[in-house]
Amino acid sequence: MSDTSEDILATAAGWVAQGETVALATVVQTWGSSPRPAGSRLAISASGRLAGSVSGGCIEGAVADAAQQTMASGTPQVLSFGVSDEMAWEVGLACGGKVKVFVEKLA
Repeated sequence: MSDTSEDILATAAGWVAQGETVALATVVQTWGSSPRPAGSRLAISASGRLAGSVSGGCIEGAVADAAQQTMASGTPQVLSFGVSDEMAWEVGLACGGKVKVFVEKLA
């Protein structure tokens, strides 16, 4: 499946049509190094299905966990992740960066 925003939204709508509870995570801001640009989306179903990407690695898992909380409570969240340039070198990255992700319940 393609990773376009329209495809991700169509997938999320399909899950909703199947009776799933769904959350949508959207990258709303980035600074420095970020694997995905602002506007990137990840749809998450209550059963654990994922479509799209907001970053990768441990951030994706943390966003999926937060999405489960948002689906349960109905309360949107803004998540912030980042690593300093100094810390980036320690973990083998070329430079640091930050990303903010908005998580909302769709249905």
